[in-house]
Amino acid sequence: MLCAPASSARRAGVAPGASEMNATKHLCIVLHDVAPATWPACRRLLDMLASLGDPSVTLLVVPDFHGSGRIDAAPDFFRSVDALAARDAEIALHGYFHRDDAPPPRSPGAWLRRRVLTAGEGEFATLDRDAAACRIRDGQCMLSRLGWNITGFVPPAWLASRGTHEALCATDLRYTSTHTALITLPDQRRIAAPCLTASTRSAWRRVASRIWLRTMSSIWAKAPLLRIGLHPDDASHPEIMVCWRKLIGALLQDRVALTKSQAIAHYQCAALARC
Repeated sequence: MLCAPASSARRAGVAPGASEMNATKHLCIVLHDVAPATWPACRRLLDMLASLGDPSVTLLVVPDFHGSGRIDAAPDFFRSVDALAARDAEIALHGYFHRDDAPPPRSPGAWLRRRVLTAGEGEFATLDRDAAACRIRDGQCMLSRLGWNITGFVPPAWLASRGTHEALCATDLRYTSTHTALITLPDQRRIAAPCLTASTRSAWRRVASRIWLRTMSSIWAKAPLLRIGLHPDDASHPEIMVCWRKLIGALLQDRVALTKSQAIAHYQCAALARC
């Protein structure tokens, strides 16, 4: 692996002249559920980021979000995302349908995980290796036909079965992720990267999310790599947008923004340098 400084990262919020190579703390800003159906909301989130200096961002693209329309049949969406990719935004694969269509869970724990905590979005939570491989391959092929050669896959709701992990290790993808870490492929090395997200499905969740974001950003203040997970529905709630704007702006004061693939390369090289 060729180790290079993260010089292509944008230094939004970092004082002029700061060295990305010597930076001790980094931030991955990740926009989930990017699809034609969610694009207006995604655009509002991207506009917010632009107002904060246009930091590097990773776009998690869903080929056919909830079966509402394939990305290769949405030319306006393609042009918008392709323009962002031309400006160094990273595109990663985020499931295929982003919908858990497996048989209903039988145990209370599985029901809590698949239906309550993740609202039935964990598409890859129970897939066997063959089914997971088929959806990953179909998603890769669709994005490749659009000219987007991806290196990462993030399972919807971060739920991935054993079969999904086995399927991923047989691809040419370089990383996946959980809620707490980036995972290199195929060796499955873990790079700690806790993720801050908001839950917006009810008023009490939105209140709790604002408290959670402020609290956890303080607890994880010294973490070398921190992630922000933005979701389209965040854009529908002004109080969440205000919270994100303040939090991301503050984090960018002492963190260099990297895409996920840049973070993987940087921290792999840092680990090799310590050997």
